[in-house]
Amino acid sequence: MNDDILNLYDMEERAAGALEEMVLGYYQSGAADEITLRENHAAYDRLQIHYRVLAGVAQRDLSTEVLGQSVSMPVLIAPTAFQKMAHPEGESATARACRTHQTTMILSTLSTTDMEEVVEAAGGNLWFQLYVYRDREATRALVQRAEAAGCRAIVLTVDAPLIGRRERDIRNQFHLPAGITVRNMLAAGLGDIDERENESGLAGYVADQLDAGLTWDDVGWLQSITRLPVLIKGIVRPDDAIRAVQQGVAGIVVSNHGGRQLDTAPATIEVLPAIAQAVGGQCTLLVDGGIRRGTDILKAIALGASAVLVGRPTLWGLALGGQQGVEQMLTLLRDELDLAMALSGCANVAAITADLVKQRPGL
Repeated sequence: MNDDILNLYDMEERAAGALEEMVLGYYQSGAADEITLRENHAAYDRLQIHYRVLAGVAQRDLSTEVLGQSVSMPVLIAPTAFQKMAHPEGESATARACRTHQTTMILSTLSTTDMEEVVEAAGGNLWFQLYVYRDREATRALVQRAEAAGCRAIVLTVDAPLIGRRERDIRNQFHLPAGITVRNMLAAGLGDIDERENESGLAGYVADQLDAGLTWDDVGWLQSITRLPVLIKGIVRPDDAIRAVQQGVAGIVVSNHGGRQLDTAPATIEVLPAIAQAVGGQCTLLVDGGIRRGTDILKAIALGASAVLVGRPTLWGLALGGQQGVEQMLTLLRDELDLAMALSGCANVAAITADLVKQRPGL
């Protein structure tokens, strides 16, 4: 426990000094000029909380349900790749922290730990994020393995037909360090991401191995090969959200991939209200991107999300203390959300309603 870390920004600053340059660049960077990366949080700062008073908030309940599963607070762990670059215990340490905090972890396809080990560490409260490979049989096997392992949902990422141009990764010729592999793809012979001259090894891997031709028909294909609920991650438009609902998905993650794909894409909190209106409660709605404060979580819930996903802060916690570091990160967010709810007149998550949040005048 780092007692001098007061917030997630402190945590990032400290982690930056603990990570190797190539690893930090991969975790921290966004696409191109990183405009969307910055806007993801800056957009939260442009929102005001018009708090209620005399609301009787001596006792507060942060718990909620997401996809029918009880969580202690509306904060889930977003899928983040290659966690063993931050800490030797990687995804398993994150999963144990989630178990302690009674919340859900979403495990990346690009995990550096076998999914069975992570499911066990998480106590079963795990979803699996899926990239669709050109090799459909390898993809089918991955989905079936996730189901057999005990994952409770499949989260299909749809905003990455190719990897965005992440210039720090190109400069650093990003690749997986020795001894670290994409564990769940080893059986298919796709576990290595090697160094490539004047290129990001991950960008080359994605271009070579992932299916850039996905369509809505492929969502149906995925639904046909699993009994698990399917969520779609990477939507920023209401019309795409409506199409997803028509497809019968269990949930949508409003996401621009943490500003790592198409630069100048909109900040997720700015498009969330229109998507929430379009969806109309017909599926679970989640949002990620730029959440760094408890007030950010409150704003996202007020504007239509059932819960938020946090990605990079997980990696900062891992880098600083493994499981304990991730637990500290989640504790910081929980305490900030609890205070924000008390000060805005919300005794429970259901009381966080749209009338609390307004755009700053003059914008």
